Amino acid sequence: MARYRGSVCRLCRREGTKLFLKGDRCFSEKCAIEKRAYPPGVHGQGRVRFSDYGVQLREKQKVKRMYGLLENQFRSTYQRAAGMKGRSGENLLMLLERRLDNVVYRLGYATSRAEARQLVKHGHFEIDGKKVKSPSIVVKPGMAITVRPVSEKVERISGALETLESRSVPQWLEIDPDTRRGVVKEMPNREDITLPIDEQLIVELYSR
Repeated sequence: MARYRGSVCRLCRREGTKLFLKGDRCFSEKCAIEKRAYPPGVHGQGRVRFSDYGVQLREKQKVKRMYGLLENQFRSTYQRAAGMKGRSGENLLMLLERRLDNVVYRLGYATSRAEARQLVKHGHFEIDGKKVKSPSIVVKPGMAITVRPVSEKVERISGALETLESRSVPQWLEIDPDTRRGVVKEMPNREDITLPIDEQLIVELYSR
């Protein structure tokens, strides 16, 4: 399945909630959810009833689109989470949160996860001094994420950091705006994820 190339605002409307796919636009009056809080299409304003399976599927689609993963990537991440100790749903969210593209976004180097993913793929970041280009790297406590010296003047990175004060960095991460050095202080907890996610629905879906 190819990556979605259409309007990402349609995805937010389809899921009925903000997925924060357009950076600062999601916090403005231009946000599609603010203008048209109903699914896209000619039948979008009709009454929709979901079965139990439909509710579970929509939750999975919402989280998958929120973190920008393809179907096979999301499924393999869940399978990895299911093989870990603890609750599969929480393990899944912790793995998604610790992806490098999400960490770059959470640290404020980018205004959206899609932008963070592209910046990582273009080799603008280092982990512990080593250049990385894989957005799917799962970070660990103690790792330092920094902008490569040759990328310090990239407009999208510097522009995002200028608005860092208006955004909150999770407690499990830390960034020095002066040196642009981000550090993974500890493992994230379920309480650190404030997004409207019911991970148990995803577990129920994959347990069918």
